[in-house]
Order: sequence, then structure tokens, then C-alpha cells
Amino acid sequence: MELKEIQERIKAENIDTLRIEYPDLYGICRNKMVPVKHLERVAEEGLKFAQAVYGINLANDVAPDTGCGYEIEWKDMTIVPDLSTYVVLPHLEGTARLIGNAFRGGEPLPVDPRYVLQRILKKYEDKGLRPVSASELEFFIFNPGENGPGGLYNPIPSSIYQQNPTLDRMGLMQTLQNHLLNVGIDVLYLNHEFFPSQWEINWMHDHALNTADQTFTFKYICKEFVAQNNFHLTFMSRPTTDGGGSGYHIHLSLSDQKTRKNLFDQPDGQFGMSDLMRHFLGGQMAHAKGMSAILAPTINSYKRYVPDSFAPYYLAWGLDNRTVYCRVPEERGSATRVENRAPGADANPYLVFAAAFAAGLDGIEKEIDPGEHAVGDIYGVEPGTYENIPFYLSDALTELKADTVLCDALGPELIRAFVALKEDELARFRKHVTDWEFNEYAAKL
Repeated sequence: MELKEIQERIKAENIDTLRIEYPDLYGICRNKMVPVKHLERVAEEGLKFAQAVYGINLANDVAPDTGCGYEIEWKDMTIVPDLSTYVVLPHLEGTARLIGNAFRGGEPLPVDPRYVLQRILKKYEDKGLRPVSASELEFFIFNPGENGPGGLYNPIPSSIYQQNPTLDRMGLMQTLQNHLLNVGIDVLYLNHEFFPSQWEINWMHDHALNTADQTFTFKYICKEFVAQNNFHLTFMSRPTTDGGGSGYHIHLSLSDQKTRKNLFDQPDGQFGMSDLMRHFLGGQMAHAKGMSAILAPTINSYKRYVPDSFAPYYLAWGLDNRTVYCRVPEERGSATRVENRAPGADANPYLVFAAAFAAGLDGIEKEIDPGEHAVGDIYGVEPGTYENIPFYLSDALTELKADTVLCDALGPELIRAFVALKEDELARFRKHVTDWEFNEYAAKL
């Protein structure tokens, strides 16, 4: 989209405010609001932010040794908006947004998650391949509490595959659906999920960068809109002990850059899969452990990986099998794809797709075979039949640092910042006394 077209749309749509946005390492939307009269200047010069934002933890402190704070004398970076991302935000009156990329000294900042994804996707495009993906996200909604989330918005059990006023008394989902459609997120369907007050929304696949931008937008619109209605929506992987987890299943495929033909589909291949697809799948399996810290980036993420949860527990792939790490859905033709079921809803979509497509590319280039597919419900197999997914963030970080292919693909600057941020999280948690510990020990010991 050209600057002139945006200016014309701003006038026609009565926009007075722009939000210049970008993702941090958590995938949180960082931004500044700008009066529209400054659009031309911002488009040319960008906006300054402290680069230390990539090292800020969720306790509002800067983690040590990220390479983004004191190590670089607290320098600024410049966020330059991508004009193609202009969209009006329907839940904010008179407001449109632009997503930007980070630069310093005129060069792309290698710790910027959006740039890292763009760099990896370009390797596919240089081979004449179009990387395609879709996002499938779950979340919970809570009533307001005294100092944060209260009880479940919908406490009724057995609400799965329903959508009605009994379980959505405020009609949040219909309005949310329309807000998402209005920003170009082509919602296919939404429904209540398995656990009380849990919902899932699916939308149409697209080029992987567009899907990452849409997922980034989806998450903040969901949270902001629900907050405007005095409720709390969370993408935390497992927000309660009694309830289950929220996944972020990603659907991945490759098409011909010119014809858009799905190159994973091969009717005469085994299971209707091309060799390209098998090798891409082989890359997912080969780097499953190394990707874990990216796909499950918090301490809480690993509480989702339990048997009989429809989240991965063992490292195996299967055909339309919801108990495995990677599932190949039964559709073929243009819908032929790999579903990686490992990501949690708390993950950063730019880093998730960057890691997954980097793993797939390694599988293609090295012609990695994924092995035999698993058959049946594998949660009940004899222990040792398959390797386990990492069950703790600390173990996942060890696997990430040992995976030289992923570290090289994501870049040393991003790996340094991400690992430092996560090790800071682990260090803070190690010293924190949880309610479980107090209830378990205090009265008895």
C-alpha cells in the first residue's frame, strides 16, 4: 500500500490516531500512538524506542545479558512502519495501526522477531517456494476479580462445540468475530472448547508472514476488546490446575510461488504426501526438542504437556491422530499440510513460524525422513517406545542451545536475548514460594 492511498483512507475513514506497533520477544504488542498529521514523517523516519524493550521481563525489569540494555549503553532503535499492514482497528474509535520493523544505524535489528521470520521465509522464496501457514488458537475468559482475573466467565461444564447466550451471556464472541473480520482476519469458525470458559477461533491460511501479522493482531484485539467489556482474556498455556491447557496449533505447507499449487500434495505418493512434505515433516521431528523453548516459552507452558490432554507428550507423527506431536490431517489437494501441535497459546507467532519453517527447511535440504507414523492413541504406549517432549523450560533451553541449526537460523543476537530472558524467568521462579508449596508443607512440617 502506498502512502498516498493510506492518506486517502485516513481521510475517508475519519482516522485521527495511528498506532505504530511491533512485537517484543514475548509477542506482546509494543507501540506508540501518533496523530495522523505526522504519518508522512513517521513513514520516512520511523519512531524511536529503547532497544532494551527486547530485554524487559514480565516483572517490569530488564533481564541481564540480553545484549539489548546496559551492554549497548541503552541505545535507541527505530521502528519503521510497513505500510502494507495499515488497517483500521474497529474496537478503537478513530484509530488505525501499522506494524513496523526494528532498525539501528539503518540496518535491520537481528533481535526483531518479525525480521527474523522474514529472513527465514526469504530462503524458501529464493527456492521458488511460497511458505503458507494457518493459526488455530485457544484462550480462556475470566470474570473481573479484585486485583485481576476472577472466576470463570462460563463455569458450565460440557460446553464444547456450542455457542449461545447461556455460555456467552454478553455476546462477546459475535462482536469479536466481526472485529476480526474487519481487520482482514478471515474467520472460518469459532466455538466453545472442551474446558469451561475456553474458546477456539480458526481462520483462513495465508502467506506465513501475513499469518504471523494476523496472529499478532488477533491476540491483542482479543485481549483489548474483552478488557473493554470488563472481563479478562488470557492466552496463558494453562491458567488453572483444574482446567486444561490452551494450544496454538500451526498448520504448515508449501506452494509453488507462481502457480500457488500445493507442493505437499502428491496423489501417487505414500499417504498422498510428496517427498518435499515428508522431508519438511522430518525437519519438524528432528528439531522438535530444539524448538520447544520457542513453541512453549514459559514455565507454565510445560504444564500443558500431560497424557490424555491432546497436547504432545511423545515425539511421534501420525495421520489424523490428535495424540501425536505432528499430525497430518486427512485432507489432500490444496489442503495438504502438516499440523504441529506443540505450540502453546502463550507463544510468539513470529518466533513460532520462524522456528518451524527453519526446521522444515533443514529437513528439505538434508532430506530428513520422519520415520514410520504412529498408529493409535500413543499416550498409553509402553514408556520408552518414543522419546518424550521436554517437560521443563530449563531442559528446553538446553535443547535449544544445543541445536546449532536453529540457533544459526534464528541468529545469535536473538538467541542470546531470548535465552537470557528465559533464564531470568527461571531464576525468579526458583526463589518464589508457590501456594502449592505452602499448602503442601506449612501445616505438616
